[in-house]
Amino acid sequence: MDGRTPAAGEATTAAPGESRAELSARLNWLRAAVLGANDGVVSTAGIVTGVAGASGSRTALAVAGVAGLLAGAMSMAAGEYVSVSTQRDTEQAALAKERRELAEDPEGELDELTDFFRSAGLDDALAREVAVELTERDALVAHAHTELGIDPTVLTNPWQAAFASAAAFTLGALVPLLAVLLSPASWRLGVTVLAVLLALTASGWVSAGLGGAGPVRAVLRNVAGGTLAMAVTYSGGVVLDQLTGS
Repeated sequence: MDGRTPAAGEATTAAPGESRAELSARLNWLRAAVLGANDGVVSTAGIVTGVAGASGSRTALAVAGVAGLLAGAMSMAAGEYVSVSTQRDTEQAALAKERRELAEDPEGELDELTDFFRSAGLDDALAREVAVELTERDALVAHAHTELGIDPTVLTNPWQAAFASAAAFTLGALVPLLAVLLSPASWRLGVTVLAVLLALTASGWVSAGLGGAGPVRAVLRNVAGGTLAMAVTYSGGVVLDQLTGS
């Protein structure tokens, strides 16, 4: 987690007893879920519209759509697991280094913490007092917060991230897949496009709200990207059908 200070206007209401690190983790998890769902919608919509451009077979659409859903969900889960595991390893290595330094040179670390608060604007006496009090309470937490921006009690969880990403992708992918399979053949493309655009509008609105940005630009980006993906893959399917049928 990036540990940054939330921007003005960002949706940052913490639950009772929730720390800033926990709030940051929750917001990042929500953003990842929204982005995963968005990827599921766009990628699966591209697959099924591409197949629809080349074939009207419901079986072909089902096979391609389900294969795309499974492959995408597994890819998202694996990628998220590797990424978050790397982040967690980095956090743990930084915390281990901090533990060693605290054990080997506690006075030097206390001076370092004092310097941090002095540079933040406290006078020498108050900076020392704060550093001593925080060190007595929990030296590792104090240094992790000030130097590393890490809360040792709230480390990233790669399995949670992987499952959340796969689930979000699957939910998003079900929108175009169900739309193309359940609608009549003559309405199939129109219903799928409409369902996808509605889903992208919703995900753009939610992601903008989580980031504290205006929704219009986020929705337009989502809708434009999804429309382009469907247009390209559908056109590709039509061209391929004509080439192979000739």
